This record gives sequence, structure tokens and C-alpha cells, in this order.
Amino acid sequence: MVRKIEILVLLGLIFSLSFKVESSFSQPRCSIGGVSINFGSYNVFTPNPTDSTGYVTLNCEDVVRADLKLSVSSTSGTFNPRRMKRSGGGDFLDYNIFIDGARTVIFGDGTGGTQTIRVHKPPGAPKKGPWGIQITIYARIPPGQDVSAGSYSDTLTITVEW
Repeated sequence: MVRKIEILVLLGLIFSLSFKVESSFSQPRCSIGGVSINFGSYNVFTPNPTDSTGYVTLNCEDVVRADLKLSVSSTSGTFNPRRMKRSGGGDFLDYNIFIDGARTVIFGDGTGGTQTIRVHKPPGAPKKGPWGIQITIYARIPPGQDVSAGSYSDTLTITVEW
């Protein structure tokens, strides 16, 4: 079974990033929620990357294993780098989402050097019935991008397969 959730990635005002998850499907066996990342301020002059973390909450019922896949967006057309577009302008801001704290494994659909996230029912969860897990995701804006201040956005889709 496959379910898709859209995530809107916004980088607004003074370069802060947030995710919005919208989920509206009936009788899901698995659902996603709670995706939120905030980079704070992005300084175009800093030599260091701007990092942040967020969480994906996965809730399933009577499912033993689920795979989370993150799509390429129409803004970037590629996994590396992902790109957010400035609202009302032509600037793009590169960023990416990772599945590891070292930010070396790109979260994607398993193609182009990316990996999916596979989760299993946690130990101690009921044999039958609902269970949930919180998954940490990691994000990074590389340094040295000469972009204008403004609101940047990108739309991503997480697909859950079980």
C-alpha cells in the first residue's frame, strides 16, 4: 500500500525554514505528521553551513514495516542539491535533507545516491493495533550562497509504503 503526503518547504523573511504537512486520506494504515524544521537566520557571509533538525512522526496500525521515500521537487528537479525558489524573484537557495546526523546520506527515493528510511514496529509495541515512532531528519543549507533576502519555498512529497 502506498500513501503520499505533501510537505511545503518554506524559507521566509530572514531565511527561516519550516515544513507544513497536509494529510487527508481516509482509513490510513500509516500516516505522517509533525514535520518541522527551522534554520533560524541564514547569513550569506558565514563560511559554515546552516544546519537544523526536524522530526517525522509515523503512526501505523497492524503494519510491521514501512518505507519512507522523499521525492524530488519541481523546483530543483534533482536530489542534490534541492533548491528553494524566492517568491517573486529568480533566486534559488540550495539545501538538502539527510537521514543521518553527519549529513552524508541524502533522504530520497533510493535513486541517484539517495536512501529511503525504513522503520519497523518498535519492540514492545502491541502485536496487533496501533504504534508510532518519531524519526529525526537533518537539514543543511550550504554556505556561500549569494541570494537576496525574501521568502523561499519548495514542495516535497513523502511516500509511505508498507
